[in-house]
Amino acid sequence: MTRPDTTTKHGTDVSAMFDEVSPKYDLLNDVLSAGNSRLWRIATTRAIGPRKGMRILDLAAGTGTSSAALAAHGAHVTAADFSEGMLAEGRRRNAGNDLIDFVWADATQLPFEDDSFDAATISYGLRNVSDPKQALAEMARVVKPGGRVVIAEFSRPSSEAVNWAYTKYNRHVLPRVAGLINRDAAEAYKYLNESIEEWPAQEELARWLREAGLERVAYRNLTLGIVALHRGFVPRAKPAAPATKDQGADKPAAKASAATKPATQAAAAKAAAPKSATKKADASKPDAAKSAAKKPATKKPAAKKPTTKSTAKASADKKPAAKKPATKKPAANTDTTAKPTPKSETNERGHE
Repeated sequence: MTRPDTTTKHGTDVSAMFDEVSPKYDLLNDVLSAGNSRLWRIATTRAIGPRKGMRILDLAAGTGTSSAALAAHGAHVTAADFSEGMLAEGRRRNAGNDLIDFVWADATQLPFEDDSFDAATISYGLRNVSDPKQALAEMARVVKPGGRVVIAEFSRPSSEAVNWAYTKYNRHVLPRVAGLINRDAAEAYKYLNESIEEWPAQEELARWLREAGLERVAYRNLTLGIVALHRGFVPRAKPAAPATKDQGADKPAAKASAATKPATQAAAAKAAAPKSATKKADASKPDAAKSAAKKPATKKPAAKKPTTKSTAKASADKKPAAKKPATKKPAANTDTTAKPTPKSETNERGHE
């Protein structure tokens, strides 16, 4: 009998062990759990919530006992395992069930596309995987957003007295009973006991589920904590935040605003200047527009040196319009009887 190392848990060793015990594996589980394995299966099935049309991945499915319970509700189940002996036994027992497909798979490198299943589950097999955290991440990857991952695994009894009795039973009684039913199974169940003792408590496994990206993680104990039923949900796809969309939509508008900034400033300067100055400035408008188009948006066109043509026109006008004294002909809305106002006041009134 192959006995895997609980430290390394090489896949080939573990699968070889299960190959050898596959014919009487379910019988051993029923006897050694005193029938509780059937109750645990019912609780696990309810936690998954199978229904017609669902696609469910059942990892470490073994002979397909748990898969058959899910398929009984109309779900299509992919029963995956890395033990060819277990898969062969499962195919034999469920030969007429079209709702179950038996597939060889490594839990740490699942051969399925992202978002392939509505739910994924693994019963009493996660502790036999060499990298259980990677297996949880893979399960989360292949389940659709909003789908659930359910883990049924031997755990730590909440009572110290129960934990003491449970440990003694696993160490001394379980291997002997297993050997009586299947002589080759004694060593296998010694390994299984060791893997149970080294398995983390409920809170630690719940943390692993969160690290795998699952949300709403919770667990409940079955049979005083001998088994714990964990579940978590794959986060739903988050829609893009409204602020992000608005920012993206504002980008073209911001560019357009930058491109039209010189024209806006020119309009403001025109409104601030007296009417007589505006008429003279209009004469050089085409050249000024060309100059503004060539300069960066952050500089006012009025601050640029005039082109050759505009220089000639500016010479003819003697002085640029922007430097006309405030004592020249006032704007139409200025009170002509009042004293000449300072330049800053004129500009304010022009804006008004």
